[in-house]
Amino acid sequence: MWIAGAVGSDGNAYRRELKVVGEHHFFLMLIKFLFQVKQATNQIVMNCADIDIITASYAPEGDEEVHATGFNYQNEDEKVTLSFPSTLQKGTGTLKIDFVGELNDKMKGFYRSKYTTPTGDTRYAAVTQFEATDARRAFPCWDEPAIKATFDISLVVPKDRVALSNMNVVDRKPYPDDENLVEVKFARTPVMSTYLVAFVVGEYDFVEARSLDGVLVRVYTPVGKAEQGKFALEVAAKTLPFYKDYFNVPYPLPKIDLIAIADFAAGAMENWGLVTYRETALLIDPKNSCSSSRQWVALVVGHELAHQWFGNLVTMEWWTHLWLNEGFASWIEYLCVDHCFPEYDIWTQFVSADYTRAQELDALDNSHPIEVSVGHPSEVDEIFDAISYSKGASVIRMLHDYIGDEDFRKGMNLYLTKFQQKNAATEDLWESLEKASGKPIAAVMNTWTKQMGFPLIYVEAEQQEDDRVLKLVQKKFCASGPYTGEDFPMWMVPISICTSDDPTCAKMQVLMDKPELTLVLKDIKPDQWVKLNLGTVGFYRTQYSPDMLESLIPAIKDLSLPPVDRLGLQNDLFSLARAGIISTVEVLKVMEAFVNEPNYTVWSDLSCNLGILSTLLSHTDFYEEIQVFVKDVFSPIGERLGWDPKPGEGHLDALLRGLVLGKLGKAGHKATLEEARRRFKDHVEGKHVLSADLRSPVYVTILKHGDSTTLDTMLKLHKQADMQEEKNRIERVLGAISQPELIQKVLTFALSEEVRPQDTVSVIGGVAGGSKQGRKAAWKFVRDNWEELYNRYQGGFLISRLIKLTVDGFANDKMAAEVKAFFESHPAPSAERTVQQCCENILLNAAWLKRDAENIHQYFLQRKAPPAMV
Repeated sequence: MWIAGAVGSDGNAYRRELKVVGEHHFFLMLIKFLFQVKQATNQIVMNCADIDIITASYAPEGDEEVHATGFNYQNEDEKVTLSFPSTLQKGTGTLKIDFVGELNDKMKGFYRSKYTTPTGDTRYAAVTQFEATDARRAFPCWDEPAIKATFDISLVVPKDRVALSNMNVVDRKPYPDDENLVEVKFARTPVMSTYLVAFVVGEYDFVEARSLDGVLVRVYTPVGKAEQGKFALEVAAKTLPFYKDYFNVPYPLPKIDLIAIADFAAGAMENWGLVTYRETALLIDPKNSCSSSRQWVALVVGHELAHQWFGNLVTMEWWTHLWLNEGFASWIEYLCVDHCFPEYDIWTQFVSADYTRAQELDALDNSHPIEVSVGHPSEVDEIFDAISYSKGASVIRMLHDYIGDEDFRKGMNLYLTKFQQKNAATEDLWESLEKASGKPIAAVMNTWTKQMGFPLIYVEAEQQEDDRVLKLVQKKFCASGPYTGEDFPMWMVPISICTSDDPTCAKMQVLMDKPELTLVLKDIKPDQWVKLNLGTVGFYRTQYSPDMLESLIPAIKDLSLPPVDRLGLQNDLFSLARAGIISTVEVLKVMEAFVNEPNYTVWSDLSCNLGILSTLLSHTDFYEEIQVFVKDVFSPIGERLGWDPKPGEGHLDALLRGLVLGKLGKAGHKATLEEARRRFKDHVEGKHVLSADLRSPVYVTILKHGDSTTLDTMLKLHKQADMQEEKNRIERVLGAISQPELIQKVLTFALSEEVRPQDTVSVIGGVAGGSKQGRKAAWKFVRDNWEELYNRYQGGFLISRLIKLTVDGFANDKMAAEVKAFFESHPAPSAERTVQQCCENILLNAAWLKRDAENIHQYFLQRKAPPAMV
């Protein structure tokens, strides 16, 4: 395999040639860099990991070659120092390196991905994943985002294989030394960072289209599955012109390829012009894909294509500014999906999926600011988390709302135009947006990105004749209860206020730039309610005085409060209860007010919070009581929806039906369980295949109340499934099984060849989240198999996810100490912060249980059976 040539943005040129020999775990490469020595030296220091250099030499332009006499590897720092016997003088020259690298199985660097052909043969594709710091595993280089170059890439590959890279093919010819090989030459890339370089060699089919602005878009799929690329193709072809128009900057490459990779750690990776995806984040089968999968594919495609501008064209200066890339793409993916699929009501879903998730993490003492200083590569992996992505996206959403769309777009265009093919820091974006809007963007946003956490706004109201006087106080919101720190962190908070007069329109908008604020709302009648944070856009939680909260409850019941506000109100209350600021019983009472709720996302958030409470109460002897509560809350909507789609229903009805039936089935709702068993039997016997949207709820229901025969049937369905989405769907619910010996069987299955390496984590996580016994068994399994799991996932975000899913549900101090001790003796550097967060969560759960369990129990005992809910 050959990769040739690269020219640096500062006029330096790198000439790189990589040649692969051998089909197994190692590759031999030759790499050439044409660059400039700016200061006389006898050493060259480069990034390098898992690579053995054979020879290295430097030839100054027009002079003789000098061979390096020593290679000093600093493995800890992933660097190599090449030492030369004489001083390399200032000027241009060529550095040539022969080396051996590893084609690894770790889903990073240059690695092999296992797939099965339509005839059942096992084969391997060679693929790359370089972000954050793994280009150095494929070739020695200066592997930092600010050291940009252009790349001319040629690949020598078997002639029956597809070869792809960042740019379009400019030449393909037989390779002189071997008739079975061809040399594929790609056009020169724009100036770009090493982490965005990509090459893939394997067997693929594709579908293609041209976007309205003339860009060739291809979606590459496993052989025989081209049909499954059509949905992503349609989304991509609509998305490119949308972004071109939004940024007023054209897509800079002639083509873009989206390709499904069998073994892939992340969801997707935005390599410039060659975006790699997990199969489940790209492939949609019209018959076998559920609505949530379509939505997921649309969001991921929107996210990665946004990076082609924001990240690739303009790249962060250093990993401290990673959030600029990820937070921005995580916000604009929703804007893009809302443009392509307005029927998804995707911005309401944003609040449940990103905003509340970020607040949950950011309320911990072990959170971190959005901008975090990064030194060692292992620290980079650690910040690919909900703060960089979801909090980043949430504060950009708040900023967009504060500035207004027109000025925001103007500022984005200024930023992208000024820094294209260069690097930028957070301050550069603020400067462009400030110029466009005339507002104090840097002053406001520094309070959100440079300090961790967010405020709790306490509000009380007083009627003075025809006016309502509001008193607002801001304090840091802490998951452990009222803030008692000695310093007083302060945020500049854009506050919006609406009233029952017009719940969808701001009566007042103000920037709260001090600890306390008094506001006067004119012409508000005593019987009108007042609500803060219209649209749940401001990144803060609100605590209302009791009388203000009471006046809002009827607006939940009669749905006069918009869905996103109903959701925000409930979520704030749940978090306040979790933190011990109010009683959990108060929240349970409010939850019962959602009896008429029609909105999917509101139910989804409610369901999620009841799930958290359910996990907490699994540590008590009245766990069954919360299942009764869940059945009472969800059965009216379950009856209204029924099992089968009605004429005129859409995407959100399908999502809601799946959510409600799954919740009722797991809780043991008799009629739901019986119907799920009947439909599953018909499905297995081939009498009536379950629609994709009903599979997860049916599978989880029959497993939760199933036996060894049920599990065997599910594992058989898994083996027969041709589509990765169906395999994943089954893998995620297997943990619902409750018998100890069957739980062990599922855990053993998680590490078997049947499960792709990236999916093992969700099988173990499913067991830990499935039951109290499952949680204990999963934690023991992770400890017993730690060496294998750590070896497989070290240095990536999957190790953090594994730890979080396994231990987050515990709720006693002893377990927190056990988890802490285990990771002290089995360190996982890239997951260090995750371990601290998990231990903090376990202690918070224990405190919550101790504080509220008895009150919750009493409330459940006092509740009348339904129909009291009507």
